[in-house]
Parts: sequence; C-alpha cells; structure tokens
Amino acid sequence: MSEGIHNQRGIFDRRQVADALASLEGSDPAPLRRAATTILKGALKDGRDEIARRAMENPTRGRELAASYSFLTDQLLRVIFDFTVERLYPAPNPTTAQRLVLIAVGGYGRGEMAPFSDVDIAFISPGKPVAWTEQVIESMLHMLWDLGLKVGHSSRSLNEMIRMAKGDLTIRTALLEGRYVWGDEHLYNEAADRFDKEVVNGAARAFVAEKLAERDGRHQRMGDSRYVVEPNVKEGKGGLRDLHTLFWIGKFVNRVRSTAQLVDAGLLTPGELRQFQRAENFLLAVRCHMHLISKRAEDRLTFDMQREVAERMRYADRPGRSAVERFMQMYFLTAKQVGNLTGMFLAHLDETFARSRKRIPLPMRRKKLEGFVMDRDRIAIPDEGFFREDPVRLLRLFALADQYGMEIHPLAMRQAQRDAKLVGEKVRRDPVANALFMDVLTSPRDPAKVLRWMNEAEVFGRFVPDFGRVVAQMQFDMYHHYTVDEHTIHAIGLLARIERGELKSDHPLGTQLMAQIVSRRVIYVAVLLHDIAKGRGGDHSVLGAAIAEALCPRLGMSAAETETVAWLVRHHLLMSATAFKRDLADAKTIIDFAETVQSPERLRLLLLLTVVDIRAVGPGVWNDWKRQLLANLYHAAEEVLRLGHQPVKRRERIEAKQAAVRERLGWDEERFAALVRRLPEAYWVAEPIEVLEANARLIDSAGTAPLSIAAQPDAERGATLVTIYAGDHPGLFYRLAGAIHLAGGSVIDAHIHTTRDGMALDNFLVQTPLGGPFEEEGQLGRLKTAIEDALANRTRLADRLAARPLARTRAEAFHIEPNALIDNKASNRYTVVEVNARDRPALLNSLAHALFQSKVMIHSAHIATYGERAVDTFYLTDLTGDKIDGAARLKTLERRLLDAAAA
Repeated sequence: MSEGIHNQRGIFDRRQVADALASLEGSDPAPLRRAATTILKGALKDGRDEIARRAMENPTRGRELAASYSFLTDQLLRVIFDFTVERLYPAPNPTTAQRLVLIAVGGYGRGEMAPFSDVDIAFISPGKPVAWTEQVIESMLHMLWDLGLKVGHSSRSLNEMIRMAKGDLTIRTALLEGRYVWGDEHLYNEAADRFDKEVVNGAARAFVAEKLAERDGRHQRMGDSRYVVEPNVKEGKGGLRDLHTLFWIGKFVNRVRSTAQLVDAGLLTPGELRQFQRAENFLLAVRCHMHLISKRAEDRLTFDMQREVAERMRYADRPGRSAVERFMQMYFLTAKQVGNLTGMFLAHLDETFARSRKRIPLPMRRKKLEGFVMDRDRIAIPDEGFFREDPVRLLRLFALADQYGMEIHPLAMRQAQRDAKLVGEKVRRDPVANALFMDVLTSPRDPAKVLRWMNEAEVFGRFVPDFGRVVAQMQFDMYHHYTVDEHTIHAIGLLARIERGELKSDHPLGTQLMAQIVSRRVIYVAVLLHDIAKGRGGDHSVLGAAIAEALCPRLGMSAAETETVAWLVRHHLLMSATAFKRDLADAKTIIDFAETVQSPERLRLLLLLTVVDIRAVGPGVWNDWKRQLLANLYHAAEEVLRLGHQPVKRRERIEAKQAAVRERLGWDEERFAALVRRLPEAYWVAEPIEVLEANARLIDSAGTAPLSIAAQPDAERGATLVTIYAGDHPGLFYRLAGAIHLAGGSVIDAHIHTTRDGMALDNFLVQTPLGGPFEEEGQLGRLKTAIEDALANRTRLADRLAARPLARTRAEAFHIEPNALIDNKASNRYTVVEVNARDRPALLNSLAHALFQSKVMIHSAHIATYGERAVDTFYLTDLTGDKIDGAARLKTLERRLLDAAAA
C-alpha cells in the first residue's frame, strides 16, 4: 500500500526505530513497554508532522496523503508486533496454536487513512487463542492506546472469522478489505482462501442487494442529496463511501483486488476509471485537510471548515465568486461525478446479473419508440452513434421518459453524457428541441425527476448555458441548503406538486391560485430562471431578468409572456421582503407593493414563485407564520388592485373589525364601547380579529392589576402569541425582548401599542429554537416568569444576558457588515428602520436598548432571519408621535444601532 509515496523513510524509518527498541535493556514487560512507548510516540509524532508538512506542500495529492498515513500505521504496527513477540513475550519454539497474524481491515485495510482515522485491525489465530496469544494481543493494544490511537479491533479464530462474516454484513465488508500487515503469512493466506470460498462464493447477488440497501439508508440519514451545503465527505451522497461501495461490490462479485481491475471486469471503462481516481483523490485530500484542521476525526464539511480547506487547497477569489464558493463547486461537481459513476457501474452490474437470469417474455408492446428501443421497461438507444446522427434526440430522450413515465437505461444516460457536447447553438435554436425542453419543464407529471436526469447527463446545462453556469454552485451562507441548480429543480418540483393538489394542506392559497393563472408556461419558466444569474456579481435579479428577455423567445414564448417572466425574475424577492420586513397594517406598504405589481395575474404568479422559492431553500425554512404573512399581503394587495388602487377606507375597515370582535366577545354595546375608547385607531388596523379578541379578554380580566401576561400557542402561525398588558414606561420593549430570550424564545414579530390611558399592550409572536410554538405548560410558565422577573427588576437582566453565551459557532464562519437603513418615505406615519446584521442570541434586545437610548417609540417590530443573517425592521416615531427627522438625530440613531448590531 506504499506505492506512490516518495521518501518513505522520511515518514518512518523502521530499521532505525527497531534498533532503538532493541537497545532497551531489561526483561520485565511493564517497564519495557513504557520505555518502548516513549520511543514510538516520538516516531509517530515525527511521521505525522512530516505527512502534514507534505499536505501543505502538495495539498491536492489526496491518495498519496491517505496512503502515507496507512504506511505510517503499517510500520508502527510491525515494530510493535516484533517487539512484543521478541522482547515482551518471546516464544522460542512456537507451537501450531501460537501462530498469529495481524490483518488491516476496513478503511485501513484499503490503505486509505486520514490523520485521525480509526486503526481497524483483526488478530486471527488458527484455533481458540492460547494464553500466549492473549498476552501478545493485550500488550499490543495497550501500546496502541498509550500512543493515543483509536483502535477498532477483533480477535478471532479462523472458524469464528468465517462464521461471523457469514452472519454480519459489516464484518463481511470489513474483512473484504482485509490486508496482510504482519505475522504468520501462511495463516493469512489460509484465511483469505477460506473467506473467498466459504463467504464470497455464490453470495454475490445477496451482497449487492444488502450493500445497495445500506447505501440508500445512509443517503436518507444524510439528507438524500449530494447537494447539501454542509456535506459529509465520507458518508454523504456522492462521498467517499459511495466510491467504497462500488469497489466492495466489484471485489465481491468479480474478485478484483484494485480499482484498476474494475476495467478488466467490464464494470468501468478506462475513462470512468480515471474519473473514479480523480474523485477519490480529491475527496481524500479534502478529508485529510479536515482532520488536520480540526485535530480530530471530522467528516462534515461545515461552513467554517470550508473556508480553511479552500485556503489550504489554494483556491483563489475570482470576480463574483469567492475562493470558498469555487472550492465547493468543485466538491459538488465531484459528488455529481461519483453519482454518474455509480449509475454506470450499477448498469453494468445489472446487465451481468440479467444475462444470468431466466428472461421473462414482456407483454406485447411497441419495441421501438421514435427510434429509441426498449430494454426491460427502460428507454435505451440502438447504437452508440444514435445521438450523433441527430443531436435533438438528446432532448427527445428525456421528453419520452417524462411522457411515458419510464426510466432511462443507464447506458443510454452514459452515452447522453458523452454526447452532451453535441448540443451547440444549432440545437439550441432548433424549434423542435425547444418544444421538447418546454414539454419536460412544464410537465403535469414529475418534471423535477426528469430535469434532474437531464442535469446529471449535462444536457440541461448545454441546452441552457446560463443554467450550466450555476450547476453545483453553492451559496456560502447558512440560509440556502442546496446548490443553485438543485434549489431550482426542487422549486420546479414543488410547483408541479402544488398544481397536482398534493400540497393543498400546506399551500391552500397557492393551490387555489395555480388553477387561476392564465399561462402555466410563464410560472414554470420564471421558477427556472429566478436564480440563474447568481454568482456573477451584481444584482442577480436584474441580471436574471436580462437573461429571461433573451432566452424566452428562443423557448417559443410570446412577447407578453417574455415580459411577464422577466418582471417576475426581476421582482422575485419583492413579496417576501414586503411580507417579512414591513408592517402590513400600514396602508402605504400595501399601496406601494400593489403599484409595483400592477396586475392581479402578476400578483398570483408572484405569490406562487415566492412560495416555492422559500420552500425549496431547504427543510425547516417554510413555516405557518410565513404562509400567514404572505397570504395577508396577497389578500390586501388583491383588494387594492381589484378596487382600482382605492383601498377600503380606514374607518370602514376599523368598524368592520370592531363589529366582528364584539360579536365574538358577546359583549353589550356599552361594555364594548368603553374598550374602543381606550384603544387608538392604529391598533384596530394592525391586529387580526383573533388577536383583537384575545387582547380584549386579557384587558377585561386584568382589571386594575399592574401586569397581566397571556401566552397562547397559535398553530396557524407556527408560534406562540405572548401578550403583555402593563403600565407603559420607557425601556419596556427591550426588557421584554431580553426576558423572552432568557426563557429560550425567539421573537419573530411584535406589535407595540399604548392605550389612551397609558397602558402598554404588546403582542409578541415567539418561537422555540426549533422554529415552532411554545406549547407545554412548563415552557409557557417559564416565559411568563421570565417576563415578570424582568419587569419587576427581580433579576439583573443585563448581567444575565451577558452571562449567556452569545456566540453561534456556525454563524461565526461568516462576516456580515452591519447595516442600518433609515427610510422616512416607506410609511406616511412612521420612520422605518431596517437593520441587517449577523444573527445572534439577544440581538433584538441589543437593538431595542439602542432605540430606548435614542428616546424613540417603537410601534411595531418585524424580525426575519436568513440563516446567519438577521433583518430586524422597526416602525418608529419620536416621543411626540411624529416621524424622526433632523440629520444629526438620524445619524446618531444609525450609529447606536450599528454599535448594537456589531456588539
């Protein structure tokens, strides 16, 4: 396993170490072992330091690095073995029972080790271990543990090894990689022969089925996508374990001893072998650097790790693309290559098994489909020149797969990938090719599945070159879970599921609107293009709109459709920004939004695009609160557009709400009128009817109490409504925000009101750290107690907040320059302040305290988080209820907020 390692003695000079051990005096095993361990620790450290130095010098030689760590372990074990049997427990005339062989298994057996990989070894004896064997094994293990190595070991007789390998897939796989390290070589050969004859022979089909099932289960645990932005390099989809699985299967089925022999077995072509080796080399290099950086066995490529590995592997920034984004694109392209290799490999394997199966006649059906042939219910090609004869067939392959709901034969996929380069400008301009592409994109069946196939074959990126530029492109943030291409295809799949009515419970409004839109093609193409200009520098919405204007006519879209798609791409972030960062009770917010949208059809399309864009970001990003806000904005804007930009008069809206609340309360006119007199008009506009009702009942039950708190889980919003009714005083809001944080809550929205008789009525929507409502009695009790303590000054709030750790390790991988935007035009009544900063616990408390110091009144707060980025928006007035003006005062306000955000 030391092939390709230059200057091996620079890593470990076994003769020199053996001589040093031989010079040790004495015969007592315990002190001898301690003295030997000291020598070996130095040799191990020197070897590791030398390999780490080589890793910095040649950071991309992954296979050499992995082999070097394996070589170092081999040499170490050999000198320990010799020292143990020659000096500690010598057996001058060994019996047959005292034969022992040391075998490397698992990744160590394969000769692929990272700096902190487990040392997986097996001790094999001919029969039940005798006392000498047990002494040797125990002594060796103690020395390895004293050296700080993590050892996975087993000690078995030859018969036990065979019996356990037959019954356990993990043991069978580990022994499949078994490699002689030291000891009785004849015993090793006997063990290898028996394993081959008694375990492997005749069990290939079962082994393949078990390993593929194991792989599928592993993919599910790891997210079942090779495009997650913090991938597991070893276990994730498209990672090292997938390459290992191919080799295991090849080794079990065809008895190959090296990856190069997979070509001789017909399971890979020479070109695919080179791809295999390049992918393995890259992934091994990445894994070795991860171990060296973290100083432990670390296989998850986290955000903070990505930046360091990219730097070590000498990636550099380019215009519009950072070094880490370029490195991660290489990672995802490699993972994609692993996926392609897996498909090809399994196709060959399937063919091998199929030839040995008794063929069952297929029912009568068309054997040919527009020139393509059928192979066991899969679309195949008649010969290797099929696509060269007519490159448009590369599009027709996928259109037929969608139309008939059929799988594509892996060998046809392989040929499509090889011939994807035939898709040039002539094919891109071909009306038939464009019609076939649009058939797939707008399919009522499962467009995402077929588009994913098209992307894997590289036909997608060739046919739409702008899409090809975002293939495997990551977005270096904590918000987006997938690469740009995977996010886009996932969003198209979600749109198709909404259209089929499969997500009606999650998206009732979207399902309803999908049936009302005039052009299906517009929404599907808009989803395809909404992020297509990412990574180019500049505003990707503006650049994407220009791409849409050029591409849509080629796809056969009319001028009107093109204009609408370009508008949607240009404004695809407008609806979410308005819903999540603005006060929807402010009439100007709705009017400004409606003036930009201009038509009910655009509004419907924009709602659908916004929904699938957010949900396709990743698991846990979409929630009921976002659904509620988007629905509220949609209905308010739809009303403005329907009534010709004349919203229902404010007074009429308030009266309608008051009538509905009074009916729900069942109060008489005088009792309800007394409540109305205490509350300002803005309050009735700001809150929905169910909150108005809950607030009224709290005020009524509070009487003259100085403080009343209600906490009610709201399943529809996916949060808990926390209402505080107390005497108003300066600093109340920042105290409440701090108390909620101390109780483990996150504020996602807040409306702050003051009654005409000086009472504060504040409504907070609060979520748990997992993004759901507080529901358990204990949780709700902690919330109330924390608020009571903070307002009664029973606890030093500032000290308790300072004592809580504020750092968020993952967010610290990102630098976000705080920014405060102050806008006196966004509202007729308020100064709107938007603060962008790196998210952290108690950020809202810090910002609210800065506003308190600035002597302003907070009327509403809207909190949005996008991974590591927080966007907190406040609607403010001065203490007299007017907008905040004056250049000096606004500058001071901005400075205080920036200081609080950066703290």
